[in-house]
Amino acid sequence: MNFAPEPHTQSIPVKLEDGTTVYIEATSTGREDVAVDLKSFSQITEALEGISRTLAQSLQKIQPDKASVKFGLELAIESGNLTAVIVKGSSKANLEITLEWNQGSATPSDGRQ
Repeated sequence: MNFAPEPHTQSIPVKLEDGTTVYIEATSTGREDVAVDLKSFSQITEALEGISRTLAQSLQKIQPDKASVKFGLELAIESGNLTAVIVKGSSKANLEITLEWNQGSATPSDGRQ
C-alpha cells in the first residue's frame, strides 16, 4: 500500500532577477503543501546555466559544425524551494541532441579529413 500523497500542481509567485514577479505552475514533490510565498527563480536559472555549460563543454570537445539541444524543465517545489527537473518531452529521451558535420570535416571519432 502506498501512502504517499499524489503530487499536485499549483500556480506560485516567482521573483525574477530584475524584480518582476511572474506566476508559474509548480508540482509539489513531497508531503508538504506548495506555499504561496514568493520564490526566487535563481535556482532554475542556475540549473539551466549548469546544464548548458556542461553540454557546451562536451560540444567543444567534439566540435560539430552545427549542434542543437532540446530539453524540457519541469518546475517543482521540494523542501520549500523551487527546483528544476528535466522531464520527458515529446520524444523518447530527456535530452534530444542533434550534431552535424559538413562533408569533408574531421570528426573526433574517426579523425578523417
